[in-house]
Amino acid sequence: MISYFRPHLIFFLFSLTILFGRNYASFAGGFLRMGSSARSMAMGSGFTAEIDASFAAYHNPAAMVFLNKRQLGFSHHFLPLDRRFMAANLSAPLPPSASVGLAWVSAGVDKIDGRSIAGEHTQYLSTSEDAFFISFAQKILPWFSVGLNIKILNHQLPMNTMNIAGKGMGMDFGVFIHSESGPNLAFMVQDLNSRYQWKTDKIFERGKNYVEQFPTLYRAGSSFIYKSIYMTLDAGVVMNGNELLGYTMRVGGEYSYLDNYYLRGGLGNGRMSVGAGLDWSLLKENDGRLDYAFVFENPAGAAHIFTYAFTF
Repeated sequence: MISYFRPHLIFFLFSLTILFGRNYASFAGGFLRMGSSARSMAMGSGFTAEIDASFAAYHNPAAMVFLNKRQLGFSHHFLPLDRRFMAANLSAPLPPSASVGLAWVSAGVDKIDGRSIAGEHTQYLSTSEDAFFISFAQKILPWFSVGLNIKILNHQLPMNTMNIAGKGMGMDFGVFIHSESGPNLAFMVQDLNSRYQWKTDKIFERGKNYVEQFPTLYRAGSSFIYKSIYMTLDAGVVMNGNELLGYTMRVGGEYSYLDNYYLRGGLGNGRMSVGAGLDWSLLKENDGRLDYAFVFENPAGAAHIFTYAFTF
């Protein structure tokens, strides 16, 4: 029965990803919904119930406690349209049953053509968004954990005469059920009460304080082995207060070859992706991982993501 059900479930999720995806990228905090590590993005970013050594807290902070060693990860995205995105993170066990983490996610756009009121070129401008993560996770039972991300947010918006900044805070909350032999299950609330606060009195005569709220994502996910493919998937809703903005459906698969090489593919966030990975030895056996993802972004073009992760 299970063998019959799983292929149909995967096909169903692929169909829903196409049918129910909606555009909510114009809302604040879009850079925190792009994805992070190359492995996760190659598999559609459906990592709510996956333990991602490259950036576990991003997908679900509760997953950190199932990493037995300290993890250090760096991701760099090569994006079209003069965009940039990078992430760095560190997580460490906190004996006897907890974990802590620190991370930085940064995105922006360069070479923006600045113009005067008369239409004359003034200078090239850049905008940036940054999020600093402080993460904590705790095992409640050997197989059940909870986790929390506290995020410090900053958005630099350029102008010809001065820059203005939006500042704020937000949080993520997750739970994780880890199985030794069966599927993992998890639930995540992303960007709970996350927001920017802007002060515009310095640039407008009648400026005021303005609050820009992030949408909140509620999603549930699972990861399991189907035949020789490791599958990850999640589904959720995107809310702006009481307003439903859309749905998310993400699914991906990973095939392991000789225990050190990986081929991946996925669909999520309205994008198709493929990728590859390699476990390698830096100081100790298999203490490093190099991952690559090719993500097709319509109509922007193709993105190339590289992630380097280390265990020590």
